[in-house]
Amino acid sequence: MTSSKKPDKYYAILEGAMKVFAEHGFHKSQVSRIAKEAGVADGTIYLYFKKKEDILTSLFQEKLGELVAKFNQEITPEMSAKEALYKVCEIHYGVLEKNVHLAFLTQIELRQSDLALRQEIGLALKRYIILIENILERGKADGSFRADLDVKLVRLLIFGGMDEVVTSWLISGQKYSLSAQVGKTLDFFMKGIE
Repeated sequence: MTSSKKPDKYYAILEGAMKVFAEHGFHKSQVSRIAKEAGVADGTIYLYFKKKEDILTSLFQEKLGELVAKFNQEITPEMSAKEALYKVCEIHYGVLEKNVHLAFLTQIELRQSDLALRQEIGLALKRYIILIENILERGKADGSFRADLDVKLVRLLIFGGMDEVVTSWLISGQKYSLSAQVGKTLDFFMKGIE
């Protein structure tokens, strides 16, 4: 799962918290409910986290870290920038489609958190945004993307576009395949950047 040496209980708490936060909302979630879901005593949570906000922040750091690691593992230097961007979209949609609790957490709960918490979580997102930026820079350098591309703006538009597709999928009650939207999403992006 993850290469760090944190105890199993730490990850059990994060997984339990993800489910509880997704089902009940961050603000309505009680630490005792998280402990029960994680299969640990209430006090065990405080061995790893000072407060509930720390659980949410750690959850985003871990899950986004796993996502970025997956990108780095599956995106090879031999891929074209377009193929790499396709792979980013494919992984983004695929991971969230398979883990609806994580999707609810990233799409719904994050937006309801206070500013300080959102800023802290934003730092975890930065690696993901930089990955997209690097792909855009590569495509610009090899001539497959427009020379006048505003990489800083486009990286946000791409991330925001994928983000909105996931939110709409959740709001619809997951009535269609999120992964089936990858090709159409990439076609839309390509019309603007090639």
